Amino acid sequence: MVQAVSFANRAIQLSGHLHLPDDFLEDRQYPALVGIHPAGGVKEQTIGLYAKRLAAHGFVVVVFDASYQGASGGEPRLLEDPSARVEDARAAADFLSTLPYVDVERMGVFGVCAGGGYALAVAQSERRFKAVGVVSATPMGEAARTIVGNPIPAAALIGTLQAAAQQRTAEARGAEPLYAPFVPEQLADIDDNTPTFLREAYDYYRTPRGQHPNSKGRFLMTSLDKMLAFTVFHLIPDLLTQPLLLIAGSIADTKVYSEQAFALSKGPKELFVIEGATHVALYDRPEYVDQAIAKLASFFSNL
Repeated sequence: MVQAVSFANRAIQLSGHLHLPDDFLEDRQYPALVGIHPAGGVKEQTIGLYAKRLAAHGFVVVVFDASYQGASGGEPRLLEDPSARVEDARAAADFLSTLPYVDVERMGVFGVCAGGGYALAVAQSERRFKAVGVVSATPMGEAARTIVGNPIPAAALIGTLQAAAQQRTAEARGAEPLYAPFVPEQLADIDDNTPTFLREAYDYYRTPRGQHPNSKGRFLMTSLDKMLAFTVFHLIPDLLTQPLLLIAGSIADTKVYSEQAFALSKGPKELFVIEGATHVALYDRPEYVDQAIAKLASFFSNL
């Protein structure tokens, strides 16, 4: 059972879906989860699939479009602001806490791809989240500063920041906004140097397999200063003390981020590797999603 819901992150209204167990009864108390979608995605895509499947295991699950994206409010459109994304998850926890059938002492957070990175980030300072589960984790700041774990030279990062600054000045003077793709926009954009996860992302986001009209797969170029300055990893050793489950495909080129997060965590943790899965295969391929859901449901059953 799915209900359309909305709630506020400060002045921005977020558009969400509340997934309820099939045998839902309002006079019961349920464990609850906040789900965070990948960068460029929306609630109807992979995060919605995971929410539906987890609700079938007895959880109340809320997913939502990020601020400035999808059906949610906020200007300028397609801004990818990591701080706002973290606050979105807090706002979702606020929303869940108003529902009489949610046990606020049994609340967790999960995410897919960049959403997994944001789940890692918010849990460091949001103690209402008692457990953290991430799938194909891709932490925004670390991913923006590397190519699947290989550092981008500082000079190149500074060049990117200079370009973003120049574009911000141009827009302040009336120029049209510029956008950059999270996902290749056409087959011609893919060559032998394109990482596997981007090739697969094209197949998911740009074809009927997973595309949705609200998922634009791109971001405002002036987001880059915020993305490059954001970090998920540096406080994991000290502040991420909740139980942590990291799920990654054995042949995912982004598995390095899950391995790095696992190494940094000093709390209860598990790295669950799904044999034969790539990064995007964990978005929707049943043979891999089934394994991820079973693991997540078992993990969150301890809330």
